[in-house]
This record gives sequence, C-alpha cells and structure tokens, in this order.
Amino acid sequence: MDKAKGKAKEAAGAITGDEEKKTEGRAEQRKAEAQEQATQKEQTRRAEKEAKEAEKDRDRQERRDKGLLGGVSDSLSGRDRR
Repeated sequence: MDKAKGKAKEAAGAITGDEEKKTEGRAEQRKAEAQEQATQKEQTRRAEKEAKEAEKDRDRQERRDKGLLGGVSDSLSGRDRR
C-alpha cells in the first residue's frame, strides 16, 4: 500500500514538475521496500526456528523409541529383538 502511495506521489510530482514531491514519492517507495524485506527476513527466521524445533522433537522421539526397545531380548532364545 505504501509502495503504491509513493508511486502515486512520484507520478504526481512528475506531472506537475514538483521535484520535491517526486523525491518524497521515491523515498516512500524505498521505505516500503525496506519494510517488506524486514518482514520477509522475520518470517524466514521464524520458519527456520520452527524447523529446528521440529527436528529436535523428532530426534528426541527417536531416542525415546530406541530407549523403549533397546536392550530387550527374546526371553526364550536369548537373542536381541532389535
């Protein structure tokens, strides 16, 4: 939205010959782009954090599963049941 507003200001400045308005419009566009990039970086950071947590949870569950089955032997044959 801010990007469109900046473009409109820049266009209005170009039509009227108002260099200050054009400059202001460009500045608003750059600000909007910077905000979009910051938002994208934050979303990426959150997704990476969630992925790491999911991986940790999976690893924990695998260790639990191995712990429950590990060391159990077949009582009749004496063989490990792994």
